[in-house]
Amino acid sequence: MGRLQELLEREKVAVLHGALGTELETRGYDVSGKLWSAKYLVDDPQAIKTIHEDYLRVGADIVTTASYQATLPGLLAAGFDAGEAEGLIKSTVKLAKEARDQIWEELSEQEKRQRLYPLIAGDVGPYAAYLADGSEYTGNYQGISLAALKDFHRPRIAWLLEEGVDFLAIETIPNALEIQALVELLASDFAHVECFLSLTTQDGYHLSDGSDSEQSLSLLAQSPQILALGINCSQPDKVGSFLNKISQQTDKPLVTYPNSGEIYDGASQSWYSNPDSQHSLADYSQVWIKQGAKIIGGCCRTSIDDLKELVNLVDD
Repeated sequence: MGRLQELLEREKVAVLHGALGTELETRGYDVSGKLWSAKYLVDDPQAIKTIHEDYLRVGADIVTTASYQATLPGLLAAGFDAGEAEGLIKSTVKLAKEARDQIWEELSEQEKRQRLYPLIAGDVGPYAAYLADGSEYTGNYQGISLAALKDFHRPRIAWLLEEGVDFLAIETIPNALEIQALVELLASDFAHVECFLSLTTQDGYHLSDGSDSEQSLSLLAQSPQILALGINCSQPDKVGSFLNKISQQTDKPLVTYPNSGEIYDGASQSWYSNPDSQHSLADYSQVWIKQGAKIIGGCCRTSIDDLKELVNLVDD
């Protein structure tokens, strides 16, 4: 049994590491440009490690590596060679492990007994992240084939696994063809790996590319490697209905980590509208846990304070 399976079989709900890019932005870092937060793997890796430590310090059970925006094509386009790209992607695992080791050392023996030894999830973002135009929210992929999507994802997954992540967090997937590519790639090239996979939706019923979610969810439900399914970086008021869609297809545990409710403009790389102020992330998560969520967290525009509230919710 792998580490993710063990985690999901525990009675306690696990809390996932929160937003990275928007947390960097909150701390005064410029995350504009196609590399987004990944540029700080070069410019200031300590900033990333510090954010990992801060999430762990308030009680996160899972650290996601800073590899969402770090892809081989993206790093090549930014002027790095293939060897440098591999090193940068692998460094995301090293930073996460160093942060875990640092925080674990700070805990007393009693504190260690009261919490899970944090797991490292290799973050696999969508092809849309490489496009850097907000396609995570539209799923609008022009002119890319199934084979090309597999080629896009293959090297990053391989490097994260080589560096020793506990499992993969495949997240923010907005497109039906990409779902098919990932399921087939996992089965053919990485048959031993465990993962969870989370999708995006704009209406709570369809994938972000507008396609009916049922066929994709059926495909995901049949994958023995995808141990949990969910939704992330979508508006919180769309999550409950989409969880119902998932549960109609499978009894796999659920994963939820929405954004704040604000809307992203890919052209200007900025957020507009107002966050959902009617309910807190913890209020929503309490409902989603009743629907079957075993991993909860927050995505873009949520904060460390939001995550701390989730930890308190789970502890209570």
